[in-house]
Amino acid sequence: MATPVRFLARGRLRGNGPAPPGSDASIHGSARLGRKTKQLVKRLGAGDVAIIDHADLDRIAAEDLVATGVRAVVNVSPFSTGRYPNAGPLLLARAGVRLIDAPAAPLFEELQDGDPVVIVGGEVRRNGTVLAAGRVLAAAELAEQLSDQGERIDEALAAFAENTITHLREEGELLASRTELPRTRTVFRDRHALIVVRGTTYRKDLRALRAYIRDVRPVLVGVDGGADAILEAGLRPDVVLGDMDSASDEALRCGAELIVHAYPDGRAPGRERLERLGLEHKTLRAVGISEDVAMLLASEKGAALIVSVGAHFNLIEFLDKARDGMSSTFLTRLRVGELLVDAKGVSRLYNPGVSGHQMALFFAAALVLLAIVIATTQPLNDLVDLIWLKLKIILGIS
Repeated sequence: MATPVRFLARGRLRGNGPAPPGSDASIHGSARLGRKTKQLVKRLGAGDVAIIDHADLDRIAAEDLVATGVRAVVNVSPFSTGRYPNAGPLLLARAGVRLIDAPAAPLFEELQDGDPVVIVGGEVRRNGTVLAAGRVLAAAELAEQLSDQGERIDEALAAFAENTITHLREEGELLASRTELPRTRTVFRDRHALIVVRGTTYRKDLRALRAYIRDVRPVLVGVDGGADAILEAGLRPDVVLGDMDSASDEALRCGAELIVHAYPDGRAPGRERLERLGLEHKTLRAVGISEDVAMLLASEKGAALIVSVGAHFNLIEFLDKARDGMSSTFLTRLRVGELLVDAKGVSRLYNPGVSGHQMALFFAAALVLLAIVIATTQPLNDLVDLIWLKLKIILGIS
């Protein structure tokens, strides 16, 4: 569990525990505040100090924070509650980002977005006034903490399994029944569908599937932020499905068919954003998480194969997503059955072979090389002239 730290709105207090080596250097930057880390990273730059409210910081959020080049992250919730082994904080610390664990610090009340701040050790200062004093987390400490949490993973597993069974009772009938699907302009029938989720290995998986995507041309479905992952890979999604909270405006405006995932009671928070942007969309009401709904959509629309990129398959990934159980995922995979394969399996089994275009380039290069050899070798040049002369005699060409 995180060590408790006391805070005062405008005063000088000290955090508990010794500071790790190198944590005394001052960091100057502009405060950027966001209670949703996936939204905040879109506004972060290398000169900023991220102020977040993210208990059990997950690996994907940590990777996004590292990619912004931010030098310090102050969390007003515990970076790790000890509930399960979350690797996000360690990833940040090893990237050289200073982590300040400051549960309950009043920074969201004391700071405005863009305020200049100075980080001295674990203290957050503005204009010389200490707004909060937290505890700097070192990589060595976080690695030890992660190891200890890993040894107690059976506790998280037991709770997760119990919640899964509970949700199975509640959601099983809904998932087993036929889902009412919207009419789509995108044709899935007899085609492969590539469903992209911003999971832990989505970039690597997409790179490994370049040849498959080029040759097979599957339907590209981006689940929320997965749409941006498709754009980053130099492609364009055919469908964007989800809560529409983590997809960028660029992804939503790229021309893809937009399908909002609504709750079973009909509420669809993502609809408001699309209406505000003036974008045409459809709604799909279903239980479960959006990646499960995307798989069900592809299956029910007649896809010949469903390939998942970045999907959640293990306990840690589900706990990272703050899921209490995986009932919808379990039942979805049962329902989809043999249609579903992981991207890693496709990349290992798919052999694109040699395309006609590549063969044409090879022969063209060979002909050019042969012409150069003949032109620069006098005996060969004479031989070609002799053959050409005999051909003209045979064909009666003067």
